[in-house]
Amino acid sequence: MALQKYTCESPFLLECGETLQGLEIAYHTYGKMNASGTNIIWVCHALTANADVADWWKGLVGEGCLINPDEYFIVCANMIGSCYGSTGPLSINIASHQPYYSNFPLVTIRDMVAAYILLRKHLGIETIQLLMGGSMGGYQVLEWAVMEPSVIQQLFLIATSPSESAWGVAVHTAQRLAIEADTTWRHHVAEAGAAGLKAARAIGMLTYRNYATFQEKQTDPDPEKIDDFKASSYINYQGQKLVNRFNAYSYWLLTKAMDSHHLARGRGGNLIAVLQSIQQPTLIIGISSDILCPLDEQQFMATYMPNAVLEIIHSTYGHDGFIIETQQITNLLKPFIHQG
Repeated sequence: MALQKYTCESPFLLECGETLQGLEIAYHTYGKMNASGTNIIWVCHALTANADVADWWKGLVGEGCLINPDEYFIVCANMIGSCYGSTGPLSINIASHQPYYSNFPLVTIRDMVAAYILLRKHLGIETIQLLMGGSMGGYQVLEWAVMEPSVIQQLFLIATSPSESAWGVAVHTAQRLAIEADTTWRHHVAEAGAAGLKAARAIGMLTYRNYATFQEKQTDPDPEKIDDFKASSYINYQGQKLVNRFNAYSYWLLTKAMDSHHLARGRGGNLIAVLQSIQQPTLIIGISSDILCPLDEQQFMATYMPNAVLEIIHSTYGHDGFIIETQQITNLLKPFIHQG
């Protein structure tokens, strides 16, 4: 189904204390809700993805896949602050009649989930059979599980964690520094910070993959080369590819949102206690070569979430394995869904 939008009629209060007027949430749905409303799968997307989950999670979601619209009613909404249809920095500020640009307020993972809850109610969904997400999408899944425990029946988490690590904050800070170093940053035009965004993506790619992946895929066969290396071309290509489809304002803002992620914030500060309170059956998958959200983080969750099972995917693709290794994911997720 084509991209749809829901508009919130009331002011939407953010954790930072500011409000968004006329909040819009862009979303895709696939399949049909059954009469009992018990076939709902909701997917939360990661940093630069969008609501069209059948496009970016090919092999796992879509016709002929495990998450099949012939069997399930599948929902994926674009997070607020993004540039794919939901209210974000390029949206028009009702108060000023101009785009927000760098004046867009700080948003958190919890704010994103609060917006999804409004959409859930608008769609008439009372129960979500499976809530799933990887990386930043997993942050949203965890928040939602805590915020609406009676609504969510099962969780699927991959390459994610219950709080942003110091390592993750440092990576995101380096990426924002790259954007801020671009002399066009904050020029209040849509293309501001493009060169900085390209550099930020290059930094990100080093954490999404790893040493082994680059050695295997990007090593030059010619030992006589002194410039124009294959790995350099690859990083430049990936940076420009993101510039062509994303926005520096959203990237800067959403990395800030990731930094805010901590399940125990405002809940007593004890992360173990919050994890112990999550009662839903949960499948957690870690990726052996992930250096951004390493296995330690998934093992920590599995230790303290009382109904969680941890599985490990062996892959050379690092963090990006959660997008690439769809067959391995299917093999682990299929029996979990069917036991629910």
